[in-house]
Amino acid sequence: MGRPRGFDETEVIRAAAALFADRAYDGVSVDDLVTHLGVHRNSLYKTFGSKRGLYLAALRWHVKHQVHPLVSAVGAAGDLAEAVRGTLAAPDDGGALDLLLMAAAERAPVDQEVRAEVGAALDALDQAIGTALTGASPDRADAPALAGALTAALIGLRLRARATTAATESDRAAAALAQRLAPHPPSENQE
Repeated sequence: MGRPRGFDETEVIRAAAALFADRAYDGVSVDDLVTHLGVHRNSLYKTFGSKRGLYLAALRWHVKHQVHPLVSAVGAAGDLAEAVRGTLAAPDDGGALDLLLMAAAERAPVDQEVRAEVGAALDALDQAIGTALTGASPDRADAPALAGALTAALIGLRLRARATTAATESDRAAAALAQRLAPHPPSENQE
């Protein structure tokens, strides 16, 4: 019988998710993980098998604990503008979409498991945004295509906010996009 673990596995995965969200997979070495997570190298390998194994655990944790709650909130939004604001909101822990964003850009093109996780999360976000799009206009046939386009635009805006200090510019752009895509009541001329 082996010794009990000297660390909280869930806490290590959560901290790794934050580190990978901040610096991306290729920007984090095993030495960085050992230093930042406070886990011995042998324990890291014994528990997760590899840096990639820890990354996959961190990505799955991120999707379950950060992306899915965001998707639920977006799906429950009262209107498209509220859904857009909710998608771009950046909680204190680094943003509910940040690791997903990094995974989509860096690892999904070269790692099938990452691609599957990212794809499923983006599909769920598309569906939630589609629900917000159709809230006032349930017969909107273009909702699935617009939802995918809006998801892509929002991820781009989140990337822009990460890359600059002008988060308010991204907020304004998102609000303008939401206003433009929101269903408009029929004008008197259309009767």
